[in-house]
Amino acid sequence: MQWNLRMKAAEAGIWKSTELRRQLADAGLVISAGKMSALWTGTPTSIRLDDLDVICVVLECAPSDLLLPEPDKIAVATPAKEATSGTVGPRRAAPRLGRQRSTPPM
Repeated sequence: MQWNLRMKAAEAGIWKSTELRRQLADAGLVISAGKMSALWTGTPTSIRLDDLDVICVVLECAPSDLLLPEPDKIAVATPAKEATSGTVGPRRAAPRLGRQRSTPPM
């Protein structure tokens, strides 16, 4: 997904993160300067849905305007390798070789 906050803010006439931060605070969403900087300059790894809702109200947009899909960046799944032994079912762990465990004290 591509985070499109700065473009949507520019379309709304907001050119600075401090201005957006002030408008979000007026709408009831108080964001720290650090979090606002992260939202403004990069793609967030997560965002609360309530926060996204307030951002969309302030920018007069939909979540789909802020989160743009990038289908060409999706990794193609590789088919699972077939078992060479011909057995079906879960693989079992091989026994550990080496030092034996001691017995518990009595």
